[in-house]
Amino acid sequence: MRSGPLLDDVVASITAICRAGLPPDALRDRVLARVRRAVPFDAAFWTTVDPATLLFTQPHQEEIPPDTVPYFLRNEFIDEDVNKFTSLARDRRGVRTLVQETAGDVGTSARYRDIFEPLGLGDELRAAFRSGGTCWGFVCLHRERGAPFSAREVEHVRRLSPILAAGIRAGLLVGAAELGARADAPGLLVVRPDGSLVSATEAGQLWLEELGPGVPIEVQALAAGVSSANAMPRLRVRTRAGRWAVLHASRLQAPEGDAIAIIIEEPSRAELAPVLMMAYGLTRQEQVLTGLVCRGLSTGEIVDELHITANTVQDHLKAIFEKTGVGSRRELVATILQDQYLPRAMAGERLAPSGFFRA
Repeated sequence: MRSGPLLDDVVASITAICRAGLPPDALRDRVLARVRRAVPFDAAFWTTVDPATLLFTQPHQEEIPPDTVPYFLRNEFIDEDVNKFTSLARDRRGVRTLVQETAGDVGTSARYRDIFEPLGLGDELRAAFRSGGTCWGFVCLHRERGAPFSAREVEHVRRLSPILAAGIRAGLLVGAAELGARADAPGLLVVRPDGSLVSATEAGQLWLEELGPGVPIEVQALAAGVSSANAMPRLRVRTRAGRWAVLHASRLQAPEGDAIAIIIEEPSRAELAPVLMMAYGLTRQEQVLTGLVCRGLSTGEIVDELHITANTVQDHLKAIFEKTGVGSRRELVATILQDQYLPRAMAGERLAPSGFFRA
């Protein structure tokens, strides 16, 4: 692992990239090249996820055969194995290696035996990209056999994880500003570091008028704060119409000089509670519970999360199974993955600010 000034330079360059509001795939390509300078790796897997379910939305592999994607999906969400992303997302640190999880006996992992050992790979370092308690993506770095990741390398990736989460979120918000000029659509303002307005989309102008008059102090404060914060600054305010708005700031790469994008949107349903699409006619509560099942929570954990009884959980699960035509939690996850996520992920569909695919 690199250290000292070089490591600081890598962190600074990745932080700058994550503030630029890049699309998730462009962010990924630029970040992985820099991560490799500090934490060398021989192969990698990177994906954004739907925060409501933790199901993959834009999986990407480097130096791993692309035809292995279905295996990885099944291994992660259906089969038993160690060092799962779903458990990692709930882990306090959010970063683990396969060597750590198996006490050095990596052969106990089916994923290692079936895929990585034949490719000559050994240890894997997995990390969850979390910001504000929400997971926006995962990464898995691989090394050739005989070169396990060190504790310092694990700590370095842990340090980068919230920065990368904020970068993914920034890109989704900037992309969402391409929507039409509805009063409830995300709006985009471009401002100078001093908070003065450069331009605004039509939806952004509608939000500005509702927050007004002029350029509100909240926008000016976010513009001032974006240069000093490691993560993308965020502010929740009440508009003059009485509804809530969430403002996010992200530095733009603009040829004419420093500029800052301010995205204004209503608090998404995904921020307030995990929501799954309504394709199966699930009620709101059933959607929330299904999201928790996809994230790997047990009945006891669901009871604690939703403050309902275990019997109520089982009643909801019975109704969900009937509506989706499955007989178990694993079949439920597999069906949702196969029907609603995998086709869209493989087609490269764009993502909405919630992290799910755009309708």
